[in-house]
Amino acid sequence: MAETFTVSVTLTTDYDGNETTDYDYSGSGDDESSFMCDRTSARVFRGVYEPPLFCIIFLVGAIGNLLVVWIYTTVRHRLKTMTDVYLLNLAVADLLFLCTLPVWAVDAIKGWDFGVALCKTVSALYKINFFSSMLLLTCISVDRYIAIVQVTKAQNLKKKRLFYSKLVCIGVWLISTLLSLPEFIFAKVKPDHHNKSFCTLVYWNNENNRTKILVLSLQICMGFCLPLLVMIFCYTVIIRTLLQARNFEKHKALRVVFAVVFVFVLSQLPLNSLLIMEAAQATNTTITQCNMQIGIDKAGQVARSLAYTHACLNPLLYVFIGVRFRQDLLKMVKLCARGLNKDGLSKTQTPPKRSSAMSDTDTTPALSI
Repeated sequence: MAETFTVSVTLTTDYDGNETTDYDYSGSGDDESSFMCDRTSARVFRGVYEPPLFCIIFLVGAIGNLLVVWIYTTVRHRLKTMTDVYLLNLAVADLLFLCTLPVWAVDAIKGWDFGVALCKTVSALYKINFFSSMLLLTCISVDRYIAIVQVTKAQNLKKKRLFYSKLVCIGVWLISTLLSLPEFIFAKVKPDHHNKSFCTLVYWNNENNRTKILVLSLQICMGFCLPLLVMIFCYTVIIRTLLQARNFEKHKALRVVFAVVFVFVLSQLPLNSLLIMEAAQATNTTITQCNMQIGIDKAGQVARSLAYTHACLNPLLYVFIGVRFRQDLLKMVKLCARGLNKDGLSKTQTPPKRSSAMSDTDTTPALSI
């Protein structure tokens, strides 16, 4: 007699987008009446892989971004350019993002014991700062385009640009908050089959999973596609302008541009490729290949960890490669080493001025060496 099976599918997604679907198979087979896809191996992998890596990302990223905030609030005292405003907000966003990693590390080890309210809050906070970081990187590339390609206009509108940058940052935080609403709405504490609970996203069970597909599409577009397209356009024009410039160490600046784009693509492309695959899978709720799903779970955990390293690399790529920041950092080191007070910092020798055509103060803090 032929075997017949029915498939019951529960669609959930964990805090960072990993689908945690459990497939229950029941039928009239002679040897087995029911079967369940056991994804314990993926969760064990997560419990071993994520906590130590998250701790490293947290420590390295916290040190770098705290130094950025310290320099802006202690050494410089005020924000002079649009990029200064964006970099300070980027450091704050990265710090808030990093603060969620220890919570997820505990969740990976022992499950979620913090309640539904904190599950929703931490999930939303994580997404707010993830999207704000990506959008602020986009704003930095636009500002560099204006400062290098539209030099005359940038100088004429210098004061207004600083005001506009603050409005843009407010808009970035508002947009990021709106994009994080799905996390706040769908985040729930879901028990598994081993007496553990996890903070996951449980989407509405509507036709063709429209809700999940819409959420993933917005995340892909706003968290990767839009920033990547803007960065490619801006930095392509910047490269062409630098190649035509005179009396400037263009080759060093070009290496910085390539490093910025390369690191962004390297860290974000794997994650968004998996999100695209997950959105495609959401249109088909009859997936029955358990081993493939477990493999996707593990690949997603690695891809997300790679994306998180951007919080560590942002201070290096966008701040410490600048001459001005290196000088300010050296001042801080000397201040701490000599035990000088805050007033002693202003008495340190001012470094010689560089060419005004590409100075850090007015144009390229993110491109100078």
